[in-house]
Amino acid sequence: MEIRIPDEVKYIIDTLENSSYEAYVVGGCVRSAVLGIEPKDWDICTTALPVQTMQCFEGCHIIETGLKHGTITLVLNHKPFEITTYRIDGLYSDNRHPDEVEFVGDLKADLSRRDFTINAMAYNPKEGFVDFFDGISDIKNRLIRCVGDADKRFQEDALRIMRALRFASELDFNIEDETSAAILRNKCLLTNIAAERIAVELNRLITGRNVENVLLAYSSVLEVIIPEIKEMVGFAQNNPNHHLDIWSHTAASVSKAPADTVLRMVMLFHDFAKPKSYSEVDSVGHFYDHAKISSEVAKEILARLKYDNDTIETVTQLILYHDVDILPERKDIKRWLNRVGEKRFRQLIEVKRADASAQSEKHRSGKLAELDSVLPVLSEIIDQRQCFSLKDLSINGNDLIAIGITEGIEIGNTLNSLLELVINESVENNRDELLEVAKDIRHPE
Repeated sequence: MEIRIPDEVKYIIDTLENSSYEAYVVGGCVRSAVLGIEPKDWDICTTALPVQTMQCFEGCHIIETGLKHGTITLVLNHKPFEITTYRIDGLYSDNRHPDEVEFVGDLKADLSRRDFTINAMAYNPKEGFVDFFDGISDIKNRLIRCVGDADKRFQEDALRIMRALRFASELDFNIEDETSAAILRNKCLLTNIAAERIAVELNRLITGRNVENVLLAYSSVLEVIIPEIKEMVGFAQNNPNHHLDIWSHTAASVSKAPADTVLRMVMLFHDFAKPKSYSEVDSVGHFYDHAKISSEVAKEILARLKYDNDTIETVTQLILYHDVDILPERKDIKRWLNRVGEKRFRQLIEVKRADASAQSEKHRSGKLAELDSVLPVLSEIIDQRQCFSLKDLSINGNDLIAIGITEGIEIGNTLNSLLELVINESVENNRDELLEVAKDIRHPE
């Protein structure tokens, strides 16, 4: 098996080898290439010390990325390439970064400090693959397995716990038994990891194709960073719409949504308040106001995980509306478009579709058919540029001033009243007609 590497990478390896140093591409780029995926980044490891690497590429654009840890970034043709000296790591007192590193001349020693076997492979065009830990076999067997002692790997860097779950989700792999057991033994170490780093891995985990199985198998791990999950696991809904408990429904609905971070985040949190809002009437479970409360809970969790305000606002609004009825009628759809805009309304349709797809078969088809019937009406409104917002209205504040409506509050109220009439199809979105109606609104008979 050969890996096709970019010309810039060949140049880096050749330059280092011509100076009597070893050089290999390493890590994620090798894994991706074996899987037939185009690598996003190419990392190189070498026996050259950072100062020696910089001497080899004197005159090139070099960024001193992390000299302490043996890494420089070489920029060729406006592309960055990390070059790192073979090293072994010292103690990880913070469960995240090594306190110190020691540069070595042995590739195996360098690869042995890495997280998973599938990331501990190296490749050189002349020598081919270097695979001391059977990473290629694990790729063929679709396994995530730690290099060496799994407990040690996770205690060195607890973020590797989330990375294992993320790889299992993204690649649709299983986690090897001892690695899985070590994840469960060491899960509490995640409390030492910065929220921002957790969020990055969580985003990638929930957009993976194997997300449902990972969420179900490792809910206790996710509870460390999102304790609210615990109440959901195994909580029976006792409702004819649902054949799954709350967490199983959540996991299924996440997998049913398009692989978009926002949409899947909505599905992850959309029912978080159900345990708190549960009640029974005639032995049937109900969850009154769960959408509103779930939206509030999601806001707290996302803020805790340091998500940006735009993401929080979008996710929480979609959760708030995820359980509403949307009629396949122009008036109703235009009201929704006025309230949330076209992009978010389309997102809301996808959210409701994912939610329905994870419900009981008896009710699923009817709900999905209802959502399907909304789309042609939506397309008609958009294609015909029908009015559903103030910017689409055929008059504006200046037109109202011209007929004597000059108070700011009155202008705003009048425009909103006219828009409501247009959305309700009581009047046409015609300038002259709207001006006449505006006069009537101000001076009713």
